[in-house]
Amino acid sequence: MLSHDPIFSVKDKTAVITGASSGLGVTFAQVLAERGANVVLSARRVENLNRLKESLDSENFSSMVAQCDVTESAQVANMFTKAEEKFGRVDILVNNAGQIAEAGSVPENITDAMFEQTVKVNLIGLWYCCKEAGRRMLSDGRGGSIINLSSVAGLNGMRGMPAAYQATKGAVTNLTKSLAANWADRGVRVNAIAPGWFPSEMTGPWVKKGMFLDHLSANSPMGRIGKPEELAGALLLLASDASSFINGEIISVDGGISASTGLPFFTEEMFSVMEKAVPGDLAKRVTPPEKC
Repeated sequence: MLSHDPIFSVKDKTAVITGASSGLGVTFAQVLAERGANVVLSARRVENLNRLKESLDSENFSSMVAQCDVTESAQVANMFTKAEEKFGRVDILVNNAGQIAEAGSVPENITDAMFEQTVKVNLIGLWYCCKEAGRRMLSDGRGGSIINLSSVAGLNGMRGMPAAYQATKGAVTNLTKSLAANWADRGVRVNAIAPGWFPSEMTGPWVKKGMFLDHLSANSPMGRIGKPEELAGALLLLASDASSFINGEIISVDGGISASTGLPFFTEEMFSVMEKAVPGDLAKRVTPPEKC
């Protein structure tokens, strides 16, 4: 086990990570597990979860798999019940599950099904998890930490970013603040991380395009997109007692994009890249491969 500053300790705490089957969810699970947390790996794609668990087992880290579709409230409740049965209680929730159902579509081309699917996963599913975690953390009087994943795309309007995605992430930002205000005096902290551009399964079709990546990098004050491990600091801050008096905050981890007038803008050429990045009829892709 690695040695770390005790103020950022999550040792022996139990953390539920949704969307743990790929991308940033895998990084979050690895960061918490290697620092001694019991990690509950949650997603729809159980094969991916099992592979991640095998990797964690090989390092003698503590984990369990809890297959779950966050858009089904009964499945969410069952996930928390299973976590409590194995580890006693849940101390940390990392609400990472999300999707862009209308990837590449300009607002006028977004179908109702695309918009509704994005809202269902990014907002309603996140709410189910917040509600279930909050209720259980409040019931035993020991509190806990809820960490929602928002986005810099939810802080401002951004031309070319999928409208439903921006709308849901903006809603996550305000839901985070509302829950923080309501639960703070009973020991449950609710904060959010707002990542900028990071490579992941969801953003992969875009950031792999040379011109698109070059443009994003040129408009970032740090001149590049982020590395998944660069989210670890914010995660550990909010998951640990180091943030005991931090509540209702949205921490942008974006290389300075949200602090700059150089917010990535989208040219007509980039619109074309976005439309071509995801093959097939986008109108039919209301349920992409990964949503939990």
